[in-house]
Amino acid sequence: MQIVELDQMRIRTPEGVEFALPLAGPVSRMLAVLLDTVILIGANMVLGQLLQPLFLLNPDTARLFTAMLFFLLGFAYFIVQEWQYKGQTLGKRLMRIRVMDEQGLRLQFSQVTVRNLFRVLDAFPLFYLVGGMAVVLNRHGKRLGDLVANTIVVKQVKLEEPEMDQLQSDKYNSFKEHPHLVARLKQRVSPAEATLALDAVIRRTEFEDRDRVRLFADLAEHFRRYRVFPEDSNLGLTDEQYVRNLVEVLFHK
Repeated sequence: MQIVELDQMRIRTPEGVEFALPLAGPVSRMLAVLLDTVILIGANMVLGQLLQPLFLLNPDTARLFTAMLFFLLGFAYFIVQEWQYKGQTLGKRLMRIRVMDEQGLRLQFSQVTVRNLFRVLDAFPLFYLVGGMAVVLNRHGKRLGDLVANTIVVKQVKLEEPEMDQLQSDKYNSFKEHPHLVARLKQRVSPAEATLALDAVIRRTEFEDRDRVRLFADLAEHFRRYRVFPEDSNLGLTDEQYVRNLVEVLFHK
């Protein structure tokens, strides 16, 4: 379930965990497109130089082949990068924004493909005029491709390492015995999820006992869905200690 507020979208997972995602603005999105366009122009210039011998053999066929190749390269650039780098191209990475599923679910290849195929319409009639108008007018900040693919573009929140004494407890953290699994966990957990868990740990003493138990039960159930750590690492852990262990390894350098 999603709740859109001014400049952000709040997503509630099936387990009842809720987190806020700051929506990317039209300026940052346009700058990301501009950066990606510059990169594509550079790549096309290099490719054009490599294809020069074709023009000596058959200029008309060479022009047609080059135009088709440039067209396909533009689509491949966006589709491959957004799929490979979890919703980011080079331009988006520089502008610290990211494409994601509007329900907070895993971004699917079909969504990446559809939203980028619609760039033809969004770019009409000149430099994303239609897409830019849609972003400004739509309360979710979506261009046409996002509307069809059910995606949103969000700001990538920079996580700052908290004071470790707020996270560490006197109890042994079994997750630290699996550094390779910790690395996998950091790849799967989004900044919004990590921030939500961190906030819960830091503010745990502010909750009533019943609310505290329910909160950490929901969080633990949510993170256990990733199935990263072996069962023997979880034995004997309360839901709260499970989340504290996760937060500690997520934010530990």
